[in-house]
Amino acid sequence: MTTRNKYLLGAGLVALGATYLLLTRTKNYPPLATVAAVDLNRYAGKWYEIAAFPQRFQKGCHCTTAEYQVNPEGYVEVFNACRKNKPTGKLKSIKGKAFAVPGSNNSKLQVQFFWPFTGDYWVLALAEDYSYAVVGTPDRDNLWILSRTPAMAPTLYARLVQEIAEKGFEVSRLRKTNQSCG
Repeated sequence: MTTRNKYLLGAGLVALGATYLLLTRTKNYPPLATVAAVDLNRYAGKWYEIAAFPQRFQKGCHCTTAEYQVNPEGYVEVFNACRKNKPTGKLKSIKGKAFAVPGSNNSKLQVQFFWPFTGDYWVLALAEDYSYAVVGTPDRDNLWILSRTPAMAPTLYARLVQEIAEKGFEVSRLRKTNQSCG
């Protein structure tokens, strides 16, 4: 292959990649509303994943949980865990940190598991008693329904799914999480 052909092939691949990114990332969503405020001390503790959009890093996970603890230095310590491949499988876990976005009243956080990379963690719904939460990202690619208990009433789940759909999330992507680890 000549140098000119290599250059043209490379340029074509770059153009194709840029076109793909533009087509897949230019969804016209309205701004994503979060809850007015989150008391991080009340939010701290253990949460059970009731349902979520499938994520590559959660492949094969059962009994997924997240635990949050407010650190005296002002950030939130994050501990995510699941059982791999079956409810009795090996425990897989990861630790991270979450930082409140200034001006968001703690309803928008940036989560970091690998420095220097961060990801959005926006609290979209939160029970008054902090018994459930819905968390997502503004691009609508990530979504989690969380509860303080391993099960959620079907009527509450249906109501939350409806609210999520109204926010522009593809609720057909939701997958319930097996919480039968007891």
